[in-house]
Amino acid sequence: MSSQPALSTRATAEAVGTFWLVFGGCGAAVFAAPQIGFLGVSLAFGLTVLTMAYAIGHISGCHLNPAVSIGLTAAGRFPGAELPAYIGAQVVGGLVAAGLLYVIATGAPGFVMEANSLAVNGFDTLSPGGYGIVSALIGEVVLTLMFLVIILGATDKRAPAGFAPIAIGLGLTLIHLIGIPLTNLSVNPARSTGPAVLVAVFGGGTTALTQVWLFWIAPIIGAAAAGFVYPMISGGKDAAS
Repeated sequence: MSSQPALSTRATAEAVGTFWLVFGGCGAAVFAAPQIGFLGVSLAFGLTVLTMAYAIGHISGCHLNPAVSIGLTAAGRFPGAELPAYIGAQVVGGLVAAGLLYVIATGAPGFVMEANSLAVNGFDTLSPGGYGIVSALIGEVVLTLMFLVIILGATDKRAPAGFAPIAIGLGLTLIHLIGIPLTNLSVNPARSTGPAVLVAVFGGGTTALTQVWLFWIAPIIGAAAAGFVYPMISGGKDAAS
């Protein structure tokens, strides 16, 4: 049986995968939202995870999200000692993707960086539906928790083989359909950090950056909770398939 790739190789795969998630999902929102709507953007995020799960799932596990890595650690599926490397790689991938989205967006005539550019996450004035901090916090915690339950269940060794990427990708699509009106949906600190930083650096103001703490804390709470909830409903801790 082949050995597991080195941590540096797996972290690089995570950076590439997270880049694709942010570039593909946020890119659909930035460039095509008027044409494809919430449904199209939701599908774009789901498809990024589905495609990367098949591309790098066998290399790194295809977390693409600090909250996923933390949730898997809480469930006993991932070693805590490797969290810094994975989370660092995921954040770098998100930042690079947001940077490229900015460069491309500036090619449009009359482009102006605004507080809600680059599909940033936020509440109050940055919420597509005008939802406040409490709604954003509850929504992000619950949706992250359920996303992690889907991931843990789909990758359980007892689950049907070969379908995990489809279930996870569709799960991410579903939670985006629910959560985009609330916060533009994060459930992923790396996805939130990249656009917020680029908007702040290139003149859109610091509102998204000052709110990004919620999109770290809420997903981590939800993911960690799922790491304990799933073993309770599955009959105990299990190994990934």
